[in-house]
Amino acid sequence: MNPSPLSRIGLFLSAAALSSVLAACSSGDSAQQQGEKRLTLVSYAVTQSAYEKIIPQFVAEWEAKTGEKVVFDQSYGGSGSQARAVIDGLNADVVALALALDTQKIEEAGLIQPGWEQELPNDSIAHKSVVAFVLRDQNINVKTWADLARDDVSLITANPKTSGGARWNFMAFWGVITQAGGSEQQAQDFVQKVYQRVPVLPRDARAASDVFYKQGQGDVLINYENEVILAAQKGDSQPYIVPTDYNISIDNPVAVVDANVDKKGTREVAEAFVQYLYTPQAQREFAKVGFRPVDPQIEAEFADQYPKIQNLFTAKDLGGWDAVQTQFFADGAIFDNIQAQIAQSRE
Repeated sequence: MNPSPLSRIGLFLSAAALSSVLAACSSGDSAQQQGEKRLTLVSYAVTQSAYEKIIPQFVAEWEAKTGEKVVFDQSYGGSGSQARAVIDGLNADVVALALALDTQKIEEAGLIQPGWEQELPNDSIAHKSVVAFVLRDQNINVKTWADLARDDVSLITANPKTSGGARWNFMAFWGVITQAGGSEQQAQDFVQKVYQRVPVLPRDARAASDVFYKQGQGDVLINYENEVILAAQKGDSQPYIVPTDYNISIDNPVAVVDANVDKKGTREVAEAFVQYLYTPQAQREFAKVGFRPVDPQIEAEFADQYPKIQNLFTAKDLGGWDAVQTQFFADGAIFDNIQAQIAQSRE
């Protein structure tokens, strides 16, 4: 069987990540010696289409302003894996990851100074997305969050214990109940019903997509809106629903890796680059490939592409990442309890 267009995207991005890391390792020092500034951007896979447009624009603007040439090495992959790579020695100047929790891990390793969220606009969130339901075909009658708990519906989502993207999904399931005034017990009951409809929990979002597209499992794939839009642009158009009554703001932060830029002498240009990500030019490029911009004017330009969410809640509304991790995803926390109850009910 030939790989689907979506899986080919994943293979391409993985290859790009590997080649860019090798380029960073092999040529970074020589570029600095030649009087060029070399920055390494470490990001998660689906941002590549945006950064391929943004980086040349920034390079041209920086050279016109300062006369200094900037060369970028780029690495793309799963957000959690990218965070671990930076902690293990990948010499990133800038990280642009899928969730603040991954950036916090780099902070905890001593590479990013505390308070990084306040160094840029919008709590250092450069772009956003929301949860979307990808349907197997037009005959799947799923339109609302409540439909996900029906006995006749099979869902695919990754394991939130191992996948950052799947944590957003879990938090969305929980928040659509509590943000509408429901109790935590009602939220737990709903989330348990949803996960009872999940036959397998792949390790990460890419593997979940493979289970849905390549293996043909599930009626509905829980995914990011931006992933669905990007896939359609690459030729893999699939019917999908974006719930607009309640949804979670999937906030994607950027940060300068302080220890690395100070060691390399690249702080000035690295800080200029992350600030550039908030300009209308950069925000427009994010919007073109499926991300919801944080600039209100650019958001208005793309209003037809992005359905308005009536009640958009955030990780902060659920207590913030530290509380979320402890309450939901730590060993023995709510997700583990839900899985234990599901396993018991299936015996």
